[in-house]
Amino acid sequence: MRPQDITREVRNEGAPLLFSPLTLRGVTARNRLMLAPMNQHRAKDGFVDDGLLVHLGKFALGGFGIVMTEASAVLETGRIGPADLGIWSDAHIPGLKRVTTYLRSRGALSAMQICHGGRKGAIQRPWHGFGPLDQTDMARGDNPWPLVSATAEAVGPGHATPEALDREGIDKVVAAFADAASRADKAGFDILEIHGGHGYLIASFLTPVVNRRTDEYGGDLAGRMRFALEVATAVRRRWPSSKPLFFRMSSIDGHPAGWTLADSVVLARALKSIGVDLIDCSSGGLRGSTAIENSLRYPGYQVEYSSAIRRDADVATGAVGLILDGPQAEAILAAGQADLIIVGRQALYDPFFAHHAAQALGHDPDFENWDVSAGWWLAKRRKGLEAIGLSGSGDAAVTPRDKA
Repeated sequence: MRPQDITREVRNEGAPLLFSPLTLRGVTARNRLMLAPMNQHRAKDGFVDDGLLVHLGKFALGGFGIVMTEASAVLETGRIGPADLGIWSDAHIPGLKRVTTYLRSRGALSAMQICHGGRKGAIQRPWHGFGPLDQTDMARGDNPWPLVSATAEAVGPGHATPEALDREGIDKVVAAFADAASRADKAGFDILEIHGGHGYLIASFLTPVVNRRTDEYGGDLAGRMRFALEVATAVRRRWPSSKPLFFRMSSIDGHPAGWTLADSVVLARALKSIGVDLIDCSSGGLRGSTAIENSLRYPGYQVEYSSAIRRDADVATGAVGLILDGPQAEAILAAGQADLIIVGRQALYDPFFAHHAAQALGHDPDFENWDVSAGWWLAKRRKGLEAIGLSGSGDAAVTPRDKA
């Protein structure tokens, strides 16, 4: 199914596009809002705890159609930080199953992002500095581990120099991604996403700024894409054909001599031919955070990447980055710039973003899509507020109506 066909299917249903179902392969999301993968830095040895269950569960209660985990490490040595969620062991499956079971009970699809941190691994929790793990961290029990990358070049001053993966090492990582896909299926996830952006291991092979290899995994664009395509192929073989596979990429890495939007279109076409169903279109992260140095951020600043890849690669895309409210999200979909809206930090600020977006679009005015234990009371509250001349929209700020 082409992305334009997906949009055409739902426009006849009358609801805002944002609250029209999205069907990919054998699964259907109740709307086109997905929680972005955001690391919580709280897992011990990669395991789910009650806090993570509550964290992800609140977004299902908040109305998101798809709730995605943080980047989950396919190898213990592939973590970004010491408290990342893990999927490198069968022992992780029962805890993850608690998450998928709860999300399903609240009407949301569950999605997992799988990742290898590469040369950007062994970093501190953000509130400890976001730098390389040091003696202070080791005193807390956060010990570093050996890093690998496309080439033996540290991500920055003070960071450990990674080992350049040889063919045996590449095969081991590809197998780890495939094994992670099988575990994610056993844990009950509906959607799987491969993290191929933000300077992590897959991205380090893609960009010529880092990848200076002279073997079949370097050189021209085809060589630099080889590792990403091998991972995607191995994952697709192990991930059920009835379930969608996403791929997150940095549409540009922000370096003048680096990965370009045109490169992303070529990669997206190749991924689609393998069986990837949607491209999650982010950017940056080559050396540090996901921000591109000296770039200007504004609402929807990455939507142009989603739009171009959707158009030129003829593949479904997700738009992410400073999408702040329902009308903005609806406009992106209506313009054909994306098939899915991905919300990150705005959802941390407002876990009920999806429900509030619906209200802003005049959808679900009676709170029928809320969990009944809240929706019943909110509908009753609305009537009570309106009876005394106040707005009953459910907004935090209640404004007296003009009685003139």
